[in-house]
Amino acid sequence: MAEAQAAPATPLRRTPLFEAARAAGGRLVPFAGWEMAVQFAGLVAEHNAVRQSCGVFDISHMGVLSLRGEGVKDALQGLVPSDLFRIGPGEACYTVLLNDTGGIRDDLIVYDRGRLAAGADPSETDELLLVLNAACAEADTAWLRSQLEPQRIAIADRKGDGVLLALQGPEAPARLEALAGVDLGGLPRFGHRTLRLAGTARGAAAGASVFVGRTGYTGEDGFELLLERPAGLALWEQLLAEGVVPCGLGARDTLRLEAAMHLYGNEMDAGTTPLEVGLGWLVHLEMPKPFIGRAVLERQGAEGVGQRLVGLELAGRAIARHGYPVLWNGEPVGEVTSGSWSPSLGKAIALARVQTAAARLGTELAVEIRGKAEPAVVVKRPFYRRG
Repeated sequence: MAEAQAAPATPLRRTPLFEAARAAGGRLVPFAGWEMAVQFAGLVAEHNAVRQSCGVFDISHMGVLSLRGEGVKDALQGLVPSDLFRIGPGEACYTVLLNDTGGIRDDLIVYDRGRLAAGADPSETDELLLVLNAACAEADTAWLRSQLEPQRIAIADRKGDGVLLALQGPEAPARLEALAGVDLGGLPRFGHRTLRLAGTARGAAAGASVFVGRTGYTGEDGFELLLERPAGLALWEQLLAEGVVPCGLGARDTLRLEAAMHLYGNEMDAGTTPLEVGLGWLVHLEMPKPFIGRAVLERQGAEGVGQRLVGLELAGRAIARHGYPVLWNGEPVGEVTSGSWSPSLGKAIALARVQTAAARLGTELAVEIRGKAEPAVVVKRPFYRRG
């Protein structure tokens, strides 16, 4: 009998900027089914560029969906615990998709595009844009279709083969204003609009339409930009030529950790509820509308939870990594979800899920690292706040 052959591995996907990233010196690694740059000049240099000036990230691996139809917000409301009617056209919010047990399917940003402009096809009405994690995008899309298409909501891939960039850092507003020829001072955090690049934009980027959200994953001011492929490639090249620092996944992770932003699969997953991972502010139980998982969250709200997400500051230079045990008086009380050396603060920091009794600020804990209990203390989150 012939020996069975292993199935070929699924090829890694590549964003439209793959070759441009490689040409810029990007070190490419597998990530969530994609081949992405983990760093360019170096993690610390990229991290500091975003904190001090401006950096640009290729985030084209993330999913972007368009949801359209009458009552689209009502329909999506049944899948998330946050009151979507707190935002209006031109605004956005961060929230989570839940399962029946209150666990988190994914975290996402919901952009309210409002009623489509006059002159649009009359069959096209209200629109929401969703930005999803790369690792969850396909499963999210299938699940959203199963839940929303029976309610006559049309779901489409808004990104296609386009480019999604994150322009982040204190100089990001001035950079984008110069490119678009507009004042963005009135665009608030989580505000969004569609602009046309003009001003100093060159080549295929000149005159291109770009969806701009004042959002990001770094703890700094900045924008996420959705463009068609040719314009996105041209804009990436122009930004680099003008001195904006290309940044990889490594700096993106240290930046978001300093800002205590959650990473799906680390701080949260399908087995954890928002109340257990420090996202209780997303749960609006006062909202008189049903949503998947509501009964579980109501019970947890009344009875409390057995674990909480905390920030840890380590006394030494040892790095606490995902999955390392957290100890209290020598006994295990939880585990690290994310940890790193903080370039901005010059110390080792971590996020961890621990028993509620051990979650009070100032509690002295320890992290078991290579068989040694390294002292740590529960501190306020975020670790870093701009300004």
